[in-house]
Amino acid sequence: MVEQEMAESPDSIAQRKKTSLIASLVSSLQTDEKTEARKKEEDKEGLSRKELFDEMLMFMVAGYETTSTALVWSIYHLSKYPRIQQKIKTELMQYSCDQYLSLDRLDSFVYLDCFINEVLHYSPTIEGTSRTVIVDDYLPNSGTPLYKDNQVLIPTTALARDAHHWEIDPELFYPERFLNEDKNYHPYAFLPFGSGHRQCLGQDLARLELKVILARMLQQVTFGDGGPEVNAVGYIQKLTTMPKHIGVIIEFH
Repeated sequence: MVEQEMAESPDSIAQRKKTSLIASLVSSLQTDEKTEARKKEEDKEGLSRKELFDEMLMFMVAGYETTSTALVWSIYHLSKYPRIQQKIKTELMQYSCDQYLSLDRLDSFVYLDCFINEVLHYSPTIEGTSRTVIVDDYLPNSGTPLYKDNQVLIPTTALARDAHHWEIDPELFYPERFLNEDKNYHPYAFLPFGSGHRQCLGQDLARLELKVILARMLQQVTFGDGGPEVNAVGYIQKLTTMPKHIGVIIEFH
């Protein structure tokens, strides 16, 4: 895809870069990589071919692996908490399986939203993220110095389970916390897609995908607990934090 885009004329790429991620990246390619390579990092302009392909690989991984992992965690939690599953099904009963799920209809599934948020809170798909310090600074409150080029780890999983930041026990799987029952949790204690200017570009699409898939599945099947031996969970760390042992019973309606 990238090679095809690079073969297009500059005018054609410029016209599409506002609506095409690939065209936007290709339009940022360096015109002379050898000259740019001799510059200081802060003086470089545009992307090298390697950087462009790295970015595309990252978008492909981030757009597929994290969403599929969140879906697996969702099925696990549905199997473990029949009360929550039934509450979602009750919310979905206002529409039949053959009705089109418009954005307005999806927006009406408030409890399903809360469930997705709680899955992302309780079972984050990544353990953390990092940022590079670009100027000397210090941590607020503690005064700990940070120096340019330091790597700062943001432990999203640890923050999500830190009781100091939540009024309702963070070790409890409880979607109702996102129905304003936990009104004062710290906004940076819940970072499934990061935050600020560098937050995930695809978060709206990821949430939409999860909502549509879960809504359609729960209109047609019920997930049951396969028992402690096969549905024992645990996790393994790969590109994302995957459940290690999951076994559910699927009952078709």
